[in-house]
Amino acid sequence: MKSLVHLLLCVAFVPFAGCGKKTDEKSYTIAVIPKGTTHEFWKSIHAGAVKAQQELNGKGVKVEVIWKGPLREDDRDQQIQVVENFTSRRVSGIVLAPLDSQALVNPVASAVQSGIPVVVMDSGLKSDKQISFVATDNYKGGQLAGEHLAKLLGGKGNVILLRYAVGSASTEEREKGFLDALSKFPEIKMLSSDQYAGATRETAYQASQNLLNRFGNDVNGIFCANEPSTIAMTKALRDIGKAGGKVKMIGFDAGSQSVRDMKNGDVQGLAVQNPVLMGYLSVVTMVKQLQGENVEKRIDTGVVLVTPENMEQPDIKDLLNPPLDKYLK
Repeated sequence: MKSLVHLLLCVAFVPFAGCGKKTDEKSYTIAVIPKGTTHEFWKSIHAGAVKAQQELNGKGVKVEVIWKGPLREDDRDQQIQVVENFTSRRVSGIVLAPLDSQALVNPVASAVQSGIPVVVMDSGLKSDKQISFVATDNYKGGQLAGEHLAKLLGGKGNVILLRYAVGSASTEEREKGFLDALSKFPEIKMLSSDQYAGATRETAYQASQNLLNRFGNDVNGIFCANEPSTIAMTKALRDIGKAGGKVKMIGFDAGSQSVRDMKNGDVQGLAVQNPVLMGYLSVVTMVKQLQGENVEKRIDTGVVLVTPENMEQPDIKDLLNPPLDKYLK
């Protein structure tokens, strides 16, 4: 009798076990964790991630992107907590822009050990656990900035480098590239290269004022390593009447304020990334990995030097004005 019941149950479930139409459709939940959530750069990364989600869903791949990160770009503890929470939730994959190249190593290792693959984007991690690193060549971006500033100064003058934050691999690479480029010009003197802007425009503005109070009468050129510090230093130069090209100002990233400052003649160059592409490729790469495809260990998303002379070119305009409203509603 028992064997008859067992046989009937098996027959009843045959259609569901593979005799009917087979489906391999899966759904993926991907956590995208930026360094912060307020600056325009991260909103562009978010837009790229959403773009990837929409395109993949349109191709029949079910993807849900969850966007969550610390409010401030100096809150390492909160970012670690976010990574740990997503690991506990057993998301399909994590895309992470590490606030600190060392502090996020263990949280990433724990995620990978739990079977959750990790793509690192934007800023490097001192680990080999991630499946891919999707980022700008930040060293090259710093070199471009340094070479352009040297050209504007005619190969001589006094320069300030305003750094960002200790432990931020992306900006440390930019700063190194900048200093290496200027080292080829013996008549360029570094007035200051050891001051840090910090995570907000407010801290960057204070650092900028302090530097200009000390060196404002002697400086000929300045480089700032990210969006908020570029905006803050430009404002500080205006405050003392040194903007408009009196002091050559080179920045990094294309926030809307920096673009306006360039149009107004207060910024002479910006090393510009493609954060929309970075967010897009990070999610696409993660889905490829989840589907069993091979992925590249290093994906370079490009960097260009934007100046008042080329900023109206169509391809440059697209970088300076990313379509955030199309994806972030």
